[in-house]
Amino acid sequence: MSFEIISQARCFNGTQFVYRHASRETGTPMRLAVYVPPQAGDAKVPVVWFLSGLTCTEENFTVKAGAQRVASELGLILVAPDTSPRGENVPDDPEGAYDFGLGAGFYVDATEAPWARNYRMRSYLERELPALVAESLPADMSRQGIMGHSMGGHGALTIALRDPERFKAVSAFAPIVSPMNCPWGEKALSHYIGPDRASWRDYDACALIEDGARLPGILVDQGTADGFLDSQLKPQLLEAACAKAGQPLTLRRQDGYDHSYFFIATFIEDHLRWHAERLGAE
Repeated sequence: MSFEIISQARCFNGTQFVYRHASRETGTPMRLAVYVPPQAGDAKVPVVWFLSGLTCTEENFTVKAGAQRVASELGLILVAPDTSPRGENVPDDPEGAYDFGLGAGFYVDATEAPWARNYRMRSYLERELPALVAESLPADMSRQGIMGHSMGGHGALTIALRDPERFKAVSAFAPIVSPMNCPWGEKALSHYIGPDRASWRDYDACALIEDGARLPGILVDQGTADGFLDSQLKPQLLEAACAKAGQPLTLRRQDGYDHSYFFIATFIEDHLRWHAERLGAE
């Protein structure tokens, strides 16, 4: 096996793993959490990726979302990677801010110094890690879904829009729908990618849709009491882009819910069933 097991625990008749491996793309050790359901003992099963938000590691979704019970019922492998490279020699925000650097890889391949050496989360998730999952886990790679939260919602949408053949199901919780048009995204993209805003379009879901990318459907849940709603998330931009392009979108505004994992835990079952239906899971 290509993964080193850090921990494992029996969970709803399946197994929750935390793995570590040396990444070629980031040049660092990378951790990921993987839930393997009981059905994987008999045959390969579909895979759903979960990309987390700013400040998170592989642990947040795994511990807080309550996803394993439903994944066990439906027969879904859940893969939750870390959100950035980490290590003593990995550069961080010089001011120690939470929205850039460690824990804030934004799922891009950085091109600017000093970030370009390690911050290659796009290639890590699009090429390196899927190959390792296919090699090491009982995963049916012809049936993949992807979802994420906040920065990870941005990652899930953009990765899927760039590779619609790979992903049969896509969803997001409170995603950053247009990093080109919010402070978090402008800071990250200008530092990681440089000042040419045209080069940012590959990392903006609304821009990708405007430029012709399409998916069979997108599910988004957004809490109306989210403190980042108006300044950073702006779901109305995705709504408008999808409407103009004829891109199917199910956008559910959930009254009174905030940006936390309490919100995710409330609606995770809906999302997993959305994925299972489209992946032909049990």
